[in-house]
Amino acid sequence: MRHPSTRPRRRRLLGALTASLLALTGAAPAVAAADRHLSAADGGPSAAPALADGLALTPPMGFNNWNATHCGPEFDEEMVEGIADLFVTSGLKDAGYEYVNLDDCWALPSRDADGKLVPDPDRFPHGIKAVADYVHAKGLKLGIYTSAGTKTCNSAGFPGALGHEYSDAEQFAEWGIDYLKYDNCNNQGVDAKQRYTTMRDALKAATARTGRPIVYSICEWGENKPWEWAADVGHLWRTTGDISDSWASMLSILKQNLPLAPYAGPGHWNDPDMLEVGNGGMTDTEYRTHFSMWSVMAAPLLIGTDLRKATPETLDILGNREVIAVDQDPLGKQGTVVSSEGGRWVVAKQMQDGSRAVALFNENDTAQRIATTATAVGLPAAGGYTLRDLWQHRSSHTAGTIAATVPAHGTVLVRVWADRHWAGNPPAVELGIEGLPVAVADDTSTLTSTATDLGRTPAREVAVSLTGPEGWTLRARTPSRAATVPPGRALRTTWAVTPPKGAQPGPYDLTLTVRHRSPDGRTVSAALPLTVPVVVPPPAGTSYLSDLPWMSATNHYGPVERDTSNGERPAGDGHPITIGGTVYAKGLGVHAPSSVTYYTGGACTAVTAEVGVDDEKGAKGTVAFEIWADDTKAASTGVLTNAMPAQHLEADVTGAQVVRLVVTDGQDGTDSDHADWADARLTC
Repeated sequence: MRHPSTRPRRRRLLGALTASLLALTGAAPAVAAADRHLSAADGGPSAAPALADGLALTPPMGFNNWNATHCGPEFDEEMVEGIADLFVTSGLKDAGYEYVNLDDCWALPSRDADGKLVPDPDRFPHGIKAVADYVHAKGLKLGIYTSAGTKTCNSAGFPGALGHEYSDAEQFAEWGIDYLKYDNCNNQGVDAKQRYTTMRDALKAATARTGRPIVYSICEWGENKPWEWAADVGHLWRTTGDISDSWASMLSILKQNLPLAPYAGPGHWNDPDMLEVGNGGMTDTEYRTHFSMWSVMAAPLLIGTDLRKATPETLDILGNREVIAVDQDPLGKQGTVVSSEGGRWVVAKQMQDGSRAVALFNENDTAQRIATTATAVGLPAAGGYTLRDLWQHRSSHTAGTIAATVPAHGTVLVRVWADRHWAGNPPAVELGIEGLPVAVADDTSTLTSTATDLGRTPAREVAVSLTGPEGWTLRARTPSRAATVPPGRALRTTWAVTPPKGAQPGPYDLTLTVRHRSPDGRTVSAALPLTVPVVVPPPAGTSYLSDLPWMSATNHYGPVERDTSNGERPAGDGHPITIGGTVYAKGLGVHAPSSVTYYTGGACTAVTAEVGVDDEKGAKGTVAFEIWADDTKAASTGVLTNAMPAQHLEADVTGAQVVRLVVTDGQDGTDSDHADWADARLTC
């Protein structure tokens, strides 16, 4: 058992060890002490919260079973203890993960005769205290779950803590619980601040009697803006509804949490919900974005996948210590948005040592160049800067530009600092592409690559190559090598790209690679993964969009449906498209937020549709429709509700290479946002 008074000392030691490790790996600079003591007005540490008990001075890290198991039979004592074992054997404990947390369904539906909670004897035959003892013996901590209501969120009706706060808190402390997730279901309309404050006081009382400190996680879903009142109530608070294992869900939550940076700091964190990394609903590129952005936002890092089934790729993402160091930086600043034009995000996080962690995040369905400067992210003027890529684990130098061509849904995460010794690193060479990377089926297309020296010294012996799947022909039409590339200049190469005969429309993975020499003669290489879709030129005349192949599609729940509404789960579970009582035979059914992209190749002139909220959700649902021609919004509706009839939407898309159909959530959350592009047509 660790008394609360030991926590600040432990954190100071951890911070010192982390700084030493980073200095050894070259991941962060040494800076003058004056740089470390910034006032709140200068963007420095937030004022300490009233709940100054020394807990959660950095965002909690650990595991929660919910996203992987819900209340399934695999959630039991054996699983929980197995996760604790894996924390140790996989190196995750050494990387900073310490909490192994139980979610709903650990208890029986009824309390005992004394009003006490009873662990489910099938799931936890030895009781919760025995599990806590096992976890503690591994040098880890155990968390538990209940709700600030009469029952928890599960339909089985497990007991909540409303009216039992002091008894339940005492029971948790006696069991050896270290972390409480306190949900919001069945709250009987009682004021949220009152309910969560009562449990705070109960936990304080239990800690005073038992010596067991408990981190307090407020899971209020952001309904009553807890960031405005909970800094002296809990150590972290949910800012959104539940995350799901989809790109659209993660993106929506990310956008809701980013503006709340001023409210986060040591001991009081914004919580955009648990990690979905490894659960299978997103690509590894999207999972790296998920992990990168949660770390830049100083969010709790609670693993939500069953680690017993985790792939090496999943463990590589979750165990990236350079990214974890961004999340766990003791200054405790949440990253702030520097720019976000066109879905090209720059988010910068001030670090205790004076460096900046910078996320170049691309929410688009195609690769995008994203650029900023050292000055824009808050660094002082300097002769040069060291730039550390936290996923590639390599260092380079830059004259001040921070830029990358970022794959669709990807994030490049770097750490940058002013450095007198910048010349000891090779110049940063930025790989890029010009124009839209597509391959026309049964034809040869052109792709142009660039390799640009961002540093202050020439890049020497530069060579660029392009590789792809078996059967693809990729040939350089212009030089792909240069003896030197001067600072600020680029090697520009045009490639002939031919997919195999009969290649089906859809995305294919190509890789652009650059190699050059470092000042000490070593070969330095960097790769840019490219998702290049094989496309079919649109037919002449007017066609229903539901009959044409799309380049890409993202959707909040379930897939985009052709000629039916969105049913939220597996493909084909929708109903006839119906808006305001009118049934449409053709169209697309989506769930906001959603984006569907079509290749038009400059050959089309117009998109038309009848749009609205599908009737299948009754009176629920608010959405807004947009049609984009390349990077230009060509038409939009404003917010529509279920009470409105279908609205006619028409856009001039003349000359556009791609057309995107976008639906947003109406700025009130995503509940029941079933949206229809009825009779959607493309004229070419």
